Amino acid sequence: MNEIVHGLGAATVYGLVGLVLLLLGYLLIDVLTPGKLGRLIWAEGNRNAALLLSSALLGVGGIVYTAIRTTYDDFGKGLVSTAAFGVLGLLLMALAFWLLDLLTPGRLGAILVANEPHPAVWVSASCNLAAAAIVAASIA
Repeated sequence: MNEIVHGLGAATVYGLVGLVLLLLGYLLIDVLTPGKLGRLIWAEGNRNAALLLSSALLGVGGIVYTAIRTTYDDFGKGLVSTAAFGVLGLLLMALAFWLLDLLTPGRLGAILVANEPHPAVWVSASCNLAAAAIVAASIA
């Protein structure tokens, strides 16, 4: 029974760290794109913004999953590792966005939240998932 209680406690703490990282991912996309992300997605039904946010959240989730799954035997180290790799993933996603913005005409953020579907959102979403996969693969 003690193992179950300990496991529930660890899952709760890891879950909270994961939720904080997901919130940071949401805020990152909100900062990188013009307009309020919540309004764009939920009020206006902007599919470009939804795809961009979804890719970031899936990427962060994959990093958190991998970090927890391969965590250190020490709970404290595992928790720090999960948070650190999650933040690294977010930073790399932001860097990929910035580099893609430099390489493309116009303002990428404005293109990605346009009402009409745009192929650039798929490229940006792929960058998010690729950056997350690189970080997840690097977790030892």
